[in-house]
Amino acid sequence: MKINNLINWKLFGILFFIGVLSFFAVLPYILTLQADIIKDLPISLPLALLLSTIQTSVLLVVTIFLGLTLSKKNGFSLPLLENMLAGRNMMGKLKAQSLLSIKLGALVGVLIIIFDYFFSFFIEPFKVVDVAIWKSFLGSFYGGIFEEILLRLFFLSLLIWIFSKVWKTSDGKLQTSIIWAGIIIAAVVFGLGHLPATALLTDLTPLVVIRAILLNSIGGIVFGWLYWKRGLVSAMMAHFTADITILIILPVLIGFF
Repeated sequence: MKINNLINWKLFGILFFIGVLSFFAVLPYILTLQADIIKDLPISLPLALLLSTIQTSVLLVVTIFLGLTLSKKNGFSLPLLENMLAGRNMMGKLKAQSLLSIKLGALVGVLIIIFDYFFSFFIEPFKVVDVAIWKSFLGSFYGGIFEEILLRLFFLSLLIWIFSKVWKTSDGKLQTSIIWAGIIIAAVVFGLGHLPATALLTDLTPLVVIRAILLNSIGGIVFGWLYWKRGLVSAMMAHFTADITILIILPVLIGFF
């Protein structure tokens, strides 16, 4: 098979481009959140940023290529982007898809806020880091784009592909149980992936770990379902909306009242 036929390279280029942009977008947020760690770095900040950019770029190249390859093998697609690249008018589809994704993303954000409130009765208060609204807004693109490329396009696709090899069906179709198993596992890993950031704000007790897994799994399951049923763009929009709800709308409402 020719390399040109392996994946949709235009789609690869778009995902890589927005993935790199999302990395740069989150930097002001990260530099604020990790200010104490950054000042003690053994290398200069510009060099650290350069190395992080190279590392992120390599990670994106690998995960996007494998993600597109595996999703194709699983019978998944990125319908919105693929049809737009093919020159088809997708405005009607985009509006309907955006509405569903925004609604589900907002619901995820509200549910996380509610559950987090109940956890606050049993967990010591987290260290408060004052982050400007504009930094939180830019940082939300990282969650919506980069994390969805990594967790849904790549990792979820990888899990489903592995499961499909182990539990084969006679007709060769994917079992719904296999897809759901992948969605749930990816959601748990999504929660575990937030523990390093949580560790900057509080001690990692068993309850804190459970909180991180539970709260982030709420989003992970919804985003995984959207990726499966509607495509990666829907998962990205819902994730972005959830982050906006938690990082921007909630603090603004708290400040208002």
